[in-house]
Amino acid sequence: MKLFKQAVILLGCSLLLSCVEEQKKEANAEKNIDRKAVVSRHNVHITEVDTLASLTVGNGAFAFTTDVTGLQSFPDYYQNGIPLGTQSEWGWNAKPNDAGYDFSETLKDYVQNGRKIAYATQIKEPQHAKEAVEFFRSNPHRIHLGNLGFEMTKKDGSPVKPEDLQDIDQTLDLWTGMLTSKFSVEGIPVEVQTASNQDSDAIAVSVTSKLAETGQLKIKLRFAAPTGAWSDYGTQWKNPANYTSTITEQADNSAIIERKLDSLNYKIGLNWEGQAKIMEKEAHYFLIEPDSEKIRFTCEFSDKPVQTKLETQTVFNNSINTWKDYWMNGGIVDFSGSTDPRAEELERRVVLSQYLTKAQTAGTMPPQETGLTYNSWYGKPHLEMHWWHGVHYALWGKPQYLENTLNWYEDAFENAKKLAKRQGFEGARWQKMTDPYGDEGPSSVGAFLIWQQPHFITFAELLYRADSTEKTLTNYQERVFATADFMASFPDYDKENDRYVLGPPVIPAQERFEKTETLNPTYELAYWNWALKTASKWKKRIGEPVPEKWTEVLNKLSALPVQEDYYLATESATDSYTNPEFLTDHPSVFGTFGMLPETTLLDKTTMRNTFDKIWDIWHWEDTWGWDFPMTAMTAARLGMPEKAIDALFMDVQTNTYLKNGHNYQEERLTLYMPGNGGLLTAVSMMCAGWDGAETKNPGFPKDGSWDVKWEGLKPFF
Repeated sequence: MKLFKQAVILLGCSLLLSCVEEQKKEANAEKNIDRKAVVSRHNVHITEVDTLASLTVGNGAFAFTTDVTGLQSFPDYYQNGIPLGTQSEWGWNAKPNDAGYDFSETLKDYVQNGRKIAYATQIKEPQHAKEAVEFFRSNPHRIHLGNLGFEMTKKDGSPVKPEDLQDIDQTLDLWTGMLTSKFSVEGIPVEVQTASNQDSDAIAVSVTSKLAETGQLKIKLRFAAPTGAWSDYGTQWKNPANYTSTITEQADNSAIIERKLDSLNYKIGLNWEGQAKIMEKEAHYFLIEPDSEKIRFTCEFSDKPVQTKLETQTVFNNSINTWKDYWMNGGIVDFSGSTDPRAEELERRVVLSQYLTKAQTAGTMPPQETGLTYNSWYGKPHLEMHWWHGVHYALWGKPQYLENTLNWYEDAFENAKKLAKRQGFEGARWQKMTDPYGDEGPSSVGAFLIWQQPHFITFAELLYRADSTEKTLTNYQERVFATADFMASFPDYDKENDRYVLGPPVIPAQERFEKTETLNPTYELAYWNWALKTASKWKKRIGEPVPEKWTEVLNKLSALPVQEDYYLATESATDSYTNPEFLTDHPSVFGTFGMLPETTLLDKTTMRNTFDKIWDIWHWEDTWGWDFPMTAMTAARLGMPEKAIDALFMDVQTNTYLKNGHNYQEERLTLYMPGNGGLLTAVSMMCAGWDGAETKNPGFPKDGSWDVKWEGLKPFF
């Protein structure tokens, strides 16, 4: 009884401290922000044809990207900007394996600690193996579901080109997800409203113009063949002979088109209001011809049966209500009281990043780096990037969007366990480049990355903080423990120095180091330490003993490599700060105390010295979009808010945010969703802080120029 009373007292004290801590956090937040005002002042307004200003409507698992007409009228013209894609999570096609390629042909042995381990790499010879590598890299590949646009002609019958559009006035209403596009052709106005259904992969469109009445404006639905290449802009119009696109059902106001590819069959359901007819202009090219100046229609894409009774106003209402709910819940930040001239632009980037991530990366599986706009890396997700795609949702009070993607890890779990077993390790080794089924894509870099491995523990811990119940533990404990089992079996024991080491072969997050020579990358060591400790907490939460192997590896994990008073990128790279090649790509040392909290391996003074060194000498022009938020996160944790702001506004091409909010990288990557997710993660930390942070808005300067109000954000680890 005495022990019971003591337990009750301790529990009461714990709850009281928890309440006090929550009150502290709430004191750092502002209430009653006019959310609609914050969001709406960043509505996107386009007044000219700009191929980098394409606008998207979407529901997170399906997205439809438009040009200035509000549809996809000029796909070839836009393909080198932000392409006009229609993509979904289910839209994958695989070529038949007629040549009999076997995945084993992609495997190459590398020696780790005296034993051979097979990795799926980009083998160059023999020729059949080289072809097998490309086959498994490119199959399956994500496809463009269809190009829906206007076919318009001028009075003389010639086709309307982008340069013929006049009086362009296009606005994306972020609060409602409604896109209104106005333009004129030879003085005749056209007004278009476009929205995406939030509950199915459908869009609704309303068109008003006398051009339709005169037969000069028709709706075209055209199907491009997938390229099966690294990138796909949805403009390969010549389809193979075995691909078919057929009207299978037709009524006065509706039609169903069925499309058959190699492994994918899907349907397009069309429903229109008013008088119109549908016809096949040529193979894979259909026209809806209205006979009055107003037409409203819906277009649904699905690999399951489609409905042809979906009404336009139903979709419009669905978009309005769902987007309002999105904005009214979770986090919001108001920078309007700030006098720093960068504040308005930061708010714009934040609001647009909230919109884009919800529209393009809030589905049920890890997204690709170019979202649902166009393919990069064959449309495949990269699991190391899922950190940047997913963490921000939990910090912005929307953990359900992160949670939705974790079911995919259950689907991929068996493949992750098979990968670990093939290589002689315990547990599950999470893939790098993968696909809807969790299959591994061969890669000479990706196969050797390890920083994606602890991510699942990060995600599960964030969800446990959002819902600290037995249900959360039950949902994720098996995958958390399998993740940790691999992490404990992967390091090699260095008997001479009585320590565990990472690699070789291994490639760190900074992909500049030779895999067969790399030993103990700093960020990965710290991540191993944090993740094994967190997995151990999960064991204790469910009342199970912590495996001895986990504890042994934790206790004997190598120290973070130091030279002079700096952390090296890797222990093996003693020239980390003198070799020009090693001053490019991700400065991933910052992840050690930015993406991660303070671990027992860290010395903050050394980290501060390292930050100053990298800040001064790094080749920032050769970096990626998430490097700037990561740098800001590290600066904030080190108590350097001025540097945090400077990092977010570094004048570098890969830190560019376009009119539509997309993070531009280069010609082949005109948008980059990890940059948007990274920005949201950094700003949430700069506002709500992290465990142990005492200062209000710790990531913002205290010189009076930043008056930052927020609500609904959660502190990070």
